[in-house]
Amino acid sequence: MSSRKVAVKRRVASPAAESAAAVVGDVLDHVAGGVLRFRRFAVRFWDGSELRASPREGEPPTVVVNDPAAIAHIAREPNELGLARAWALGAIDLIGDLDDLFTIVEQMPRLRLSRLDRLRTLYGAWRLLGREILPTPAQLEAEIQQRNGRLHSRRRDRQAVRHHYDIPTDFHRLVIGESMVYSCAYFTTPTDPLEQAQARKLDVICRKLRLEPGARMLDVGCGWGALVTHAARAYGVRAVGVTLSEQQATQARERVSQAGSDVAAHCEIRVADYREIEDGPFDAIASVGMYEHVGLEQLDTYTATIYRLLRPGGLFLNHGIARLQRHQRKTSRFIDRFVFPDGELHPVGELIRSLERQDFEIRDLEALREHYGLTLRRWIANLDANRDRAVHVAGSARERIWRLYLTGSARAFEHGHLSIFQVLATRPGANHRLPLLRPTLAERPGDVGNVP
Repeated sequence: MSSRKVAVKRRVASPAAESAAAVVGDVLDHVAGGVLRFRRFAVRFWDGSELRASPREGEPPTVVVNDPAAIAHIAREPNELGLARAWALGAIDLIGDLDDLFTIVEQMPRLRLSRLDRLRTLYGAWRLLGREILPTPAQLEAEIQQRNGRLHSRRRDRQAVRHHYDIPTDFHRLVIGESMVYSCAYFTTPTDPLEQAQARKLDVICRKLRLEPGARMLDVGCGWGALVTHAARAYGVRAVGVTLSEQQATQARERVSQAGSDVAAHCEIRVADYREIEDGPFDAIASVGMYEHVGLEQLDTYTATIYRLLRPGGLFLNHGIARLQRHQRKTSRFIDRFVFPDGELHPVGELIRSLERQDFEIRDLEALREHYGLTLRRWIANLDANRDRAVHVAGSARERIWRLYLTGSARAFEHGHLSIFQVLATRPGANHRLPLLRPTLAERPGDVGNVP
């Protein structure tokens, strides 16, 4: 995939021209009440001029502004979107570790730009670029281009999900590994290999759901088919997986087929919205890394649909990301535009309250925050090791966006801004067959005594 670069011509500086560092430094010194006068990072510009970092211990990271196009993006949108576009294009780069830069940003006071600040920013860009700043910079192909319909309508959800998942499967494989499991793994030690931890996660889900031969299981948001394949092969269930991505469904069907005729005979992959499923009841339902796409306004519709599709006594496991503070934004503008359009994160209590409104009985909640930090670090290492191939497969902009997204996400889990929970609930009306003791919850049915 190629990205459309902004049509900003390089200016040839005359001896009397202001240096980029002088102009940008003047802007930074005066916007947001002058909080950027003390800088923990250096900035190097395309003309060779440089803004030094304020005195500090250690070597500060250096932001490298390779192209005046960066100024156009940031002046037009002096926020994370402008910075993200400049980063994705390679107009901005970094000497140092991305983690160091995130640390600095997190330590800075939150910037609030007034109307005057924005005018100062545009004027500074005009001093550097003249009329070349006036045209609005174009969006990148890596951004979602169109969202039609009401938020979380079926039509709009399809557009949002396909933006993220309908990119070359080889790119996802380079990042998340051969397991093609795009959710938090389950580690016993921090040094567990990723593939082993992902296989353990699939098995833990199956055990919590008390799967047995002949049971009927639904996987809502089945991805590339890892869970349905494992459940059919290891537990003998009849599994249905649904996804909104045609590309994922094609790959999932291929995975099921490659698992052998016995597995293929017991698995079905559909391209469907969860609200379109009508052929319940199911003995067990899993939703792994999907409900982040549901949205708070649709949460009761989601839990009511699961309740309707689940037989009495059936078990539902929801594995999803949650905010840890209610005052946090539901998602960042960068994530919404470039990574997960229309995704929403809310405290896990919102999910539990919604389940209880549908008369579910909550049976277990397990927090896996540290596990997702470990998972994301493995994905970052995979991307680093396969960067050239990733650029070849999906384009430079996509690779750079994912590098930023994965690093920021890892830090959010490691520092306690986000968490991830497995919530286990049952529909009342029949025996749920759960064990008496929580430590045995993830054992195979029959390994331990069940509640009579």
